[in-house]
Amino acid sequence: VMKNNLNVIQIRGLRGLIFAVMIGCCLVAGFVVFPGWLCMQIWNALEKSFAPMVPMIGIYQGIVLWAIIAISYMLFRKNKVVICFKSPEGLSEDELKSIFTDVKRQAQTDAIIQAMKKAREAELKTENKDIKTEFIESKNIESKDSTHDSI
Repeated sequence: VMKNNLNVIQIRGLRGLIFAVMIGCCLVAGFVVFPGWLCMQIWNALEKSFAPMVPMIGIYQGIVLWAIIAISYMLFRKNKVVICFKSPEGLSEDELKSIFTDVKRQAQTDAIIQAMKKAREAELKTENKDIKTEFIESKNIESKDSTHDSI
């Protein structure tokens, strides 16, 4: 039995922590603050034209208005959303082996990976040839220097 829901988030070091905070701030800005600001703008525009006796609202009240709209929508819609929080279960040895064999099989069949392997092998071969020729040339130079020293 293979689990397809392998979601792993790893935060390493201060850089990862800063990145996670940045992502959190962007999510809050995109899903909370901007819709709240939009609700505030719409409320204030409607207030000016239709009901001048209703007070204007600020950004905090706009966010609360957005929360009321979003929660009401979630409560009264027909398809309910269920959110489950549970701790991830560890994988058994058989599941890990099957995952690794799948990864190896996919890597062997992927044309791009094969091309990259061939290019790397060719690069290593040319580097080895260059190292051998440099070694031979250095030996030849040393042997020429030793013959000149003896004269």
